[in-house]
Amino acid sequence: MNVRQKTIKQEISASGVGLHTGANVTLTFCPAPENHGFKFQRIDLDGHPIIEADADNVTDTSRGTTLTQNGASVSTVEHVMASLVGMDLDNILIKLDGPETPIMDGSSIQFVDLLEEVGTVEQNADREYFTIPHNITYTEEDRKVEIVAMPLDDYRFTCMIDYNSPVLGSQHAGINTIAEFKKEIASCRTFCFLHELEYQLSHNLIKGGDLNNAIVIVDKEVTKDELSHLAKLFNRKDIDVAPQGILNNMELRYQNEPARHKLLDMIGDLALVGMHLKGHIMAARPGHAANVAFAKKIKAAIKKEKNKKIQKVYDPSAKPLYDVVQIMDILPHRQPFLFVDKILELSKNHVVGVKNVTMNEEFFKGHFPGAPVFPGVIQIEAMAQVGGILVLSTVPDPRNYLTYFLKIDNVRFRAQVLPGDTIVFRCDLLEPIRRGIAQMKGVGMVGEKIVVEAEMMAQISKIKQAEPAQQ
Repeated sequence: MNVRQKTIKQEISASGVGLHTGANVTLTFCPAPENHGFKFQRIDLDGHPIIEADADNVTDTSRGTTLTQNGASVSTVEHVMASLVGMDLDNILIKLDGPETPIMDGSSIQFVDLLEEVGTVEQNADREYFTIPHNITYTEEDRKVEIVAMPLDDYRFTCMIDYNSPVLGSQHAGINTIAEFKKEIASCRTFCFLHELEYQLSHNLIKGGDLNNAIVIVDKEVTKDELSHLAKLFNRKDIDVAPQGILNNMELRYQNEPARHKLLDMIGDLALVGMHLKGHIMAARPGHAANVAFAKKIKAAIKKEKNKKIQKVYDPSAKPLYDVVQIMDILPHRQPFLFVDKILELSKNHVVGVKNVTMNEEFFKGHFPGAPVFPGVIQIEAMAQVGGILVLSTVPDPRNYLTYFLKIDNVRFRAQVLPGDTIVFRCDLLEPIRRGIAQMKGVGMVGEKIVVEAEMMAQISKIKQAEPAQQ
């Protein structure tokens, strides 16, 4: 049974201070269209730049996860991202009028409550999951970090933390399914050790820090003078150390709240993969840098699996969806520069086309005439024309549009193509077309053998109509 994508019914906002910047900021969750994904928008900057919530856009993990794109950054995104995944959403635009998300109470629960208050709406497009196909591992020996994703038809987490602290000790947390996020994880607050707090305060690194938005673990002997100094910094009458070894500004919501919060951070950071996941994630001593590195490994696995799906063997003699006459109604190319003979398949996300290589091609007259080989550059042009049909299928009347290729990357020629061969090209969108820009992975096969592959970026451009002549 297919699951449909979801967004929220209407906009809803929350205001607060950024933990590290101390800046007052308003965050607004906005509904977004199908296949939009999660994106941030800095509405306080010129041009209101968009920042996609993608692991490849992470630029800092030292004190939270920071994303940067289009000349703009947004910091401490992990708690917001966790709330979106925990609430089973797909498409949200998060508008911010500052450089950092509000810390709120140090957890995700207030974001979850807002999203629940406004309600969700089911969209028409199906949700795409990535099911972990085999064990994917990540390790950092120096920090004793270990993370593994294992195949599972659900989204399950197990997390262990160990800071060699006699107060905190070794803690474990887990959820059997992401549906347990709100009840078991969302309200668990961030934490720090007292020595870290003192360092950050002395270096002005937590301008928005308050004893209401973090658990402070006391990992050393503390004098009354030090406690009095902290009380003054946070405008408190007095501060003491609770029996659990934390400052008595708050009570723990769970005995293992720190471990649960680390699990929350992982859910938020792994949301930067850009797809809903199915698998069991087990982590020992995770942190933002490790989480993001692991997210990138999962992204690489997704790309590899997509490439495997492309390597299907097609029958080039099958009845075409479009013959060459119909292709000429879509593409502006003509002989001798039309290199697509038929289209076998076309969907919203992929296209399959055929090029018959014959000895009477014009270029064989001068291209190694004694040992004819189908030129690699024309293989890429043929692939691009097949991809152009996919791109032009998204516009109202293809005859009014052209596709211009902006970039071609990772081109590989794996085998020679000779006269008499038939190349079957398949092009798949790597991500939804946005603002007229399409990114595709193309593969050309002769029989069961891959002969060429490339990644291409193209732009849809409307043909400018000529001005009527003056009478």
